[in-house]
Amino acid sequence: MTFWQKLKGRTQSPPRVGGWEIFWSWLASFLGLAAVGILHFKYLDPQGMMFVIGSFGASAVLIYGAIRSPLAQPRNLIGGHILSALVGVTAFRLFGQEPWLAGALAVSTAIALMHLTSTLHPPGGATALIAVIGGDSVHNLGYGYVWMPTALGAFVMLLVALIINNLPKNRRYPEFWW
Repeated sequence: MTFWQKLKGRTQSPPRVGGWEIFWSWLASFLGLAAVGILHFKYLDPQGMMFVIGSFGASAVLIYGAIRSPLAQPRNLIGGHILSALVGVTAFRLFGQEPWLAGALAVSTAIALMHLTSTLHPPGGATALIAVIGGDSVHNLGYGYVWMPTALGAFVMLLVALIINNLPKNRRYPEFWW
């Protein structure tokens, strides 16, 4: 098969989801991100939103909108974010004087480790990159970034996913734990 033949794809697009699926995905993502935001704004830091890292938006798409995806399962959500945060902080500490290098190493190493540990979660790449490019508010956290906002935020989102995704009869989450 040639390079150009590979670019044509193999299958058709999946069918559109129904209105109720859209509603439940919307509700779950709203409640999950609102829970993380309220926890931060009301109890941690009313001035900033450090607890709400950008990669949580992408996690919301997976754990509330693509709940059957292997990439959306609890092991992937929690493990992918924690490993990636560890890698990102380490890359910044070792190579932060060259942010282009630290960022590239953080993301690529996070991907490799997520593959090795069967915790691949695409938003983890952003979590690693945020540890490098997040500025002083992130850098000052050091390895604390791994636990708060990353791990705690992911656990809050998981708790919401476990509740909301299992309310309707036709939705079930998770597909597997480990």
